[in-house]
Amino acid sequence: MDIINNLIDKIYDYTFPPSCLQRLHALIADARESICQPRKAHWDEKDVVLITYADQFYEENTPTLNTFSRFWQQHLQASFNLVHLLPFFPWSSDDGFSVIDYHQVDPRCGDWQDVADLRQHTRLMFDFVCNHMSSRSAWFQHYLAQDPGWDDFFISMPPTTDLSAVTRPRTSPLLTPFEMADGETRFVWTTFSADQIDLNFANPQVLLAMVNVLLDYLQKGADYLRLDAVGYMWKTPGTSCIHLEKTHQLVKLFRAIANEVAPGTVVLTETNVPHKDNISYFGNGRDEAQMVYQFSLPPLVLHAIHYGSSRALRQWASTLDGSNGSTTFFNFLASHDGIGLNPLRGILPETEIVSLVRDLAMEGALISYKNNPDGTTSPYEINVTYMDALNQKGDDDDTRLRRFLLAHALLLAFPGVPAIYIQSILGSRNDVDGVKAAGYNRAINRQKYAISDIEPALMEKDSLRQRVYYALSQLIQIRTQQSAFHPDNPMMIIDSDNSLLVMKRQAREEQESLWCLFNLSSKEVNMMLPEGRWYRDIASGDRLDGTQALLLKAWEFRWLKV
Repeated sequence: MDIINNLIDKIYDYTFPPSCLQRLHALIADARESICQPRKAHWDEKDVVLITYADQFYEENTPTLNTFSRFWQQHLQASFNLVHLLPFFPWSSDDGFSVIDYHQVDPRCGDWQDVADLRQHTRLMFDFVCNHMSSRSAWFQHYLAQDPGWDDFFISMPPTTDLSAVTRPRTSPLLTPFEMADGETRFVWTTFSADQIDLNFANPQVLLAMVNVLLDYLQKGADYLRLDAVGYMWKTPGTSCIHLEKTHQLVKLFRAIANEVAPGTVVLTETNVPHKDNISYFGNGRDEAQMVYQFSLPPLVLHAIHYGSSRALRQWASTLDGSNGSTTFFNFLASHDGIGLNPLRGILPETEIVSLVRDLAMEGALISYKNNPDGTTSPYEINVTYMDALNQKGDDDDTRLRRFLLAHALLLAFPGVPAIYIQSILGSRNDVDGVKAAGYNRAINRQKYAISDIEPALMEKDSLRQRVYYALSQLIQIRTQQSAFHPDNPMMIIDSDNSLLVMKRQAREEQESLWCLFNLSSKEVNMMLPEGRWYRDIASGDRLDGTQALLLKAWEFRWLKV
């Protein structure tokens, strides 16, 4: 407990009330006593995550978690061993990220027993939406009612306060007016929307309430904890209010508490920001997040395939630090959000970012913007399915499939734990009707399915859905059998023609190492294999003579073992 006490002292400058500290210790002790099921001690090449909503599939008169569990066991369990359930709590907006009650399961999804039943078949990741909660939550209603003890749970300040230095991820106002019980209007801090009210972690009671949420999730079986929008947790007017030192200390505190009550729990930070800021959440490699989202990977892979050039992707990948065994990356291409553009800044010039945005917008992608401190706006994310991001409207399905599998072969080969979004394994296309119905851009990649519709569609012979599902499932299962793909194994990027990306994943045993070759372009490319030996392509089964030039077709990849 010494680490926890020291972090409390740093965060609260030695002002944390003794009664609150005593309550914190009691919460931790009770949780530690009640958790008996051990977590996996580390990660390995068999770990592949599915990202999905708990209500992704539905049928009449059935909790959606029950429906998902059946679909999972039949169609997905052979490929994935961990499920990231996006927020399954009662919510009011943002498809779950405006949480009304942290401690309850949305009745449409089921109840905690349904979550426990799913955990009998797989490990689970929960979202810890720690920065904000719904304006319809009981906590915020207590605040508006001015009930005793709730006055400082959220942050209000005069609208004339100079907040120009605050980093803004949205174009919506930072302060939102609310009428209090006594008729006063308060302007409340809302980083993301008027329905998402930021919590005030400077108040010790807020910390206790949120630690109680964290411990509840660990007791309910969370193996991974995803800290949503974590970079904004601590506010100090006059600063950027993102990545502040006290925010990092809060993450370290959450990590220390998880270590204390459920060793093996993985704390994962979600910070859609430039790479340098993103990896700062590793701390010293042992004291903060074990994993960070690899936010630069989705737009860089998209950029590479779009332009048929590995230049930017290769240069960036060459700078990645190898795993120290206690941290690794959470790699993904698609998620419930769009393809973030901030992680490209500092890697690509703004002109190339704008050009990519313009090209994809012409093909049907939607663009979301953010406000800058100087009053201008910049593109913040591209809203599109990854299938349609990679392709043009006029492409045939063979081309779509080749590009899509190339991108995912890259994802699965990178050091770290890979995660696949449900829409990707289903081969989904842009949901334009969903955007019209919902009224926001991100709905383009959040389609939900009646189980009676999606299962026949997934089995429809020679359809794009069926071809994607079978090919990607097979690729994932091949990946999990290769020790070279252990997240801790190093990656070497080899100089090559710009149309190629060539990497070696080095296993402990040389004969288990893999040469991974990717042709990112629409043209055929010849290359000599790096060592004059015979190789077997573990993805296709082909046997190749390393003394002869290898022809890589358009958008072709090879995973080669000596």
